[in-house]
Amino acid sequence: MQEFRDKKLRGERITALTAYDYPTARLLDESGIDIILVGDSLGMVVLGYEDTTQVTLAEMVHHTRAVARGVKRALLVGDLPIHTYDEPAEAVSTARALIEAGAHAVKLEGGVSHIPQIEAIVAEGIAVMGHIGMLPQSVREEGGYKVKGRTQSEAEALARDGQALEKAGVFAVVLEIVNPEAARQITSALSVPTIGIGSGEHCDGQILVTHDLIGLFPWFTPKFVSPEARVADEIRKAVQIFIRRTRSGES
Repeated sequence: MQEFRDKKLRGERITALTAYDYPTARLLDESGIDIILVGDSLGMVVLGYEDTTQVTLAEMVHHTRAVARGVKRALLVGDLPIHTYDEPAEAVSTARALIEAGAHAVKLEGGVSHIPQIEAIVAEGIAVMGHIGMLPQSVREEGGYKVKGRTQSEAEALARDGQALEKAGVFAVVLEIVNPEAARQITSALSVPTIGIGSGEHCDGQILVTHDLIGLFPWFTPKFVSPEARVADEIRKAVQIFIRRTRSGES
């Protein structure tokens, strides 16, 4: 994963998007994206769950296999779903399952509290991406999606998390909904790249849920996303044309 550290050193921004199926993965890969994440966000934008806390390992393995068939050049990262990495041994087993499904690396949520799990996975030769800031798997305990790092104490805690993750061997750290100034400070302090989502422009790269980027999940769009397309509108339009044509007897 040295290439991502090298990108940071050269000031080259890292690009990352999510995919949950073969055609999307292939399109992203052919478009030149650096990292494709099979995120547990699939729980909401694909499976219709309220949040990510219902996603199972079996579902992640299933979707990772599908995505892997469409990826030839991008780095494929798989999310460890909630309660599948509570202990180091369990974390290793879960990581192996995603690697066997075709992932090149795994991602898990948590900072200092999850260092033993990260170290155990890295010791097995599996690359790990960290994830701090807003942790979607903790959304119910948090009472919603809230900006992190607004206060000095929060920012310092996030900085400690980032440093601990780097020391544990992660190759990159996702910063989700982190105060931009705190994200800038964390990014400057780490030698591994930070990949932001809703955390301002000072991270070393950016990641988005593809459905948000292309307007494929119109029922909810995060405040920090400006869709580049309106795919849901195009689907509705095509379906309505098909319905009218079929009902009118046109060929």
